Amino acid sequence: MKCANWRTVSPFLAAAVFVLTAETARAADRGLRVGAAAVALAADDSMVTSGGIGPGKVQGQEGELRAVAVVLEKEPFGRFAVVACDVLFVTREQIDFAAAEIERTCQIDPAHLLVNATHTHSAPSTTQIHGTPPDETFRRRVTEGIIKAVQEATSKLADDCTFAFKLAEEKTIGQNSRMLLSDNTIYWIGPRDDAIRPTGPVDPDLPLLVFRGHDGHPLALIYNHSCHTIGTRLEGVRSPSFYGLAAQELEPILGATVCFLEGASGSTHNYGMRDGVPVPEAIERLKQVIQQGLDQAQPRPVERLAAIKRPFKFKVRTFDEAKEDAAVSAYCERRAPGAAKLIVENFRKQREVIAPQQGHERETWLQVMLIGDVAIVGAPAELFTKLGLEIKRRSPLKNTYVAELANDWIGYLPDREAHQLGGYQTWTGSHSYAEPGTGERLVDQAVTMLEELAATK
Repeated sequence: MKCANWRTVSPFLAAAVFVLTAETARAADRGLRVGAAAVALAADDSMVTSGGIGPGKVQGQEGELRAVAVVLEKEPFGRFAVVACDVLFVTREQIDFAAAEIERTCQIDPAHLLVNATHTHSAPSTTQIHGTPPDETFRRRVTEGIIKAVQEATSKLADDCTFAFKLAEEKTIGQNSRMLLSDNTIYWIGPRDDAIRPTGPVDPDLPLLVFRGHDGHPLALIYNHSCHTIGTRLEGVRSPSFYGLAAQELEPILGATVCFLEGASGSTHNYGMRDGVPVPEAIERLKQVIQQGLDQAQPRPVERLAAIKRPFKFKVRTFDEAKEDAAVSAYCERRAPGAAKLIVENFRKQREVIAPQQGHERETWLQVMLIGDVAIVGAPAELFTKLGLEIKRRSPLKNTYVAELANDWIGYLPDREAHQLGGYQTWTGSHSYAEPGTGERLVDQAVTMLEELAATK
């Protein structure tokens, strides 16, 4: 005779096994120290915002723009830091400067520092994009905020912490935004009543990395999801957008610092929210999924902390000016006639700057970080979701997740098929200039680095 489910027969036994599992993880985690901090990035209405075509201005703010840091330490591996900034992009110049100061003041190796931009489209500009210059005051504050957040998190390092993990899921926020239209173009802006089908996948994974103090109370939570961070409660304001607002509203509920890492979302947007799911509802859905996942997170041993940060080289693409101009003009004149002249001229000016650089080699950073058995890949681009999923599929580490726009920004990285289909993300400009195939090469190098982490004990 088969016994019924033991959890049903003996809830006391189930509880005992859970406690035993937690104690086993705690034993493996002995020596794990965790600290977290959030630093506000001051901004005002005089600052130019990026995220559109040409400079923008907003009035007022909702929530805070922040640099959020989680610092981990365990001997003999040393200290590691994960930072998220509520900005569109961070640049290598900013991160290299911050990394040197963080190494000096916090004894964190630059290879152990991962800095992600949450990609909110509602923050002052940090770099040149679509004719919008950086706001140098805000750019400096972001760099200083990264340093300060890590310093404060390091000063709060608590002993005998534990780690728990849960792979949650959120399917309603984020759709493939590169829809094939009836005229064989790829959707960007304007009407899309003639959309035929999406041209790529989405990624609903929402991993939760939970760090608790010795008393079991959560100290820090890192969550990751893959959708463009566009969507605010109020119109025309500075904002961390829906992911950042969800994080900030969860903090007083959880009593923990919440850090959001933007996933591979170069081809995924929140069009569903615009068409029917209001931003407040999206925020509530995220909070609900995260709170439920937090209750279900299982203790995991942190037997190892490790990271590899390595140069990644690529070339500026060569392009045909006439074909580029025709593609931008044809799309905008049909789908956005009121703004076509402005957009077409903006792209012409961008290509004038890029033209002399065709074929030139550039160098950026690619990073992989391991927290116990959970790996994070730091990619310095708006990585298409298909490529992010390919990293996950090929990784030798089961729990592998991508933090795009990490440590630098080199524009969109589409896959080869997307380049062939065309569309805004592939038009040559300050937002997209790497040669086709760069995305696939980045995937290959990331997988090689993950294999090195997996092979090293």
